[in-house]
Amino acid sequence: MNNEKQTILVVDDTPENIDVLVGVLKSEYKVKAALNGEKAINIVKGGSPPDLILLDIMMPEMNGYQVAQVLKNDSVTRDIPIIFVTAMNEIEDEKKGLELGAVDYLTKPISPPIVKARVHNQMELKMHRDNLEGLVALRTKELEMTREVTIFSLAALAETRDNETGGHIIRTQRYVRALALALKTHPAFSELLNDETINLLYKSAPLHDIGKVGVPDAVLLKPGKLTDDEFKIMKTHTNLGQGTIIRAEEAMEDRRISEFLRLARHIAHTHHEKWDGTGYPQGLSGDDIPFAGRIMAVADVYDALISKRVYKPPFTHAKARDILQEDSGTHFDPRIIEAFMDREEEFRGIALEFADHDEERSALENR
Repeated sequence: MNNEKQTILVVDDTPENIDVLVGVLKSEYKVKAALNGEKAINIVKGGSPPDLILLDIMMPEMNGYQVAQVLKNDSVTRDIPIIFVTAMNEIEDEKKGLELGAVDYLTKPISPPIVKARVHNQMELKMHRDNLEGLVALRTKELEMTREVTIFSLAALAETRDNETGGHIIRTQRYVRALALALKTHPAFSELLNDETINLLYKSAPLHDIGKVGVPDAVLLKPGKLTDDEFKIMKTHTNLGQGTIIRAEEAMEDRRISEFLRLARHIAHTHHEKWDGTGYPQGLSGDDIPFAGRIMAVADVYDALISKRVYKPPFTHAKARDILQEDSGTHFDPRIIEAFMDREEEFRGIALEFADHDEERSALENR
């Protein structure tokens, strides 16, 4: 159990008033003091915020109402409870203080027993609220972890049917994040790629080949080149993946999960589309291809190039890079290839860290 005393900040421009409140509270709490509003705000935002603020209203330069407004407008400090302590005892004064977010209102001259009781009540409420928020945060984290394990398990199930792609999920996930972060400030992508979307892209990337579950083994596991008919069957994994995710979307009402599934659907359905319109399954071109699919396409192809396959050795990073550059403007969005070039060493580092075979590692080390 944590026995450390809770902290109270007393704000008053009259030192004698501060002394009285410190005398009343110091046996039970750690008490800090500020003689003006500016100093109070600096203390609150100084890295060790108080658990409660006792705030005078009538102060020069910056009154208590203004201090409260500054603190309540800041997401970091808005939840610190404020009790106004003032000689202003009109109902309208109290109403204004409570409207600004104060939890209580004490009038001067103070009554020590009442001050102790009101402060104790607010501290108890704060402890219960903090404990509840902690439990909610823990539960949210548990749900998030459960979702991520479920996603990864589904993706891994699809990948286990293709025994040549062991670390593919982990690598492509990280490539996608690297590209998204590189594109975050690009004028064409800045409105699309905020921190939340980048996080959701990272988490949805493993589902890009979920549709492979529906591809027959004779096609999916064939060691040699596919015939035209077999390739047509292989291409159906994009539609199968989209259909699977759509069914999940229909069952979800949570906005965040729905946005996650929307990105996952775009990735699964469009990561084989090409910038010039020659890809599949719809033959989309340019910006008509969802940005998530365009980002995934670069990540997926780079990983295929540097990976060992039964029909080819792993390519060096330089060779993979040159192929991506050559296909800029035909297969790939040129802006995303520029982002790849900016982050190419990060790509190589990810590929090295999560390589499946020594042969791949050796090729990547050969610049």
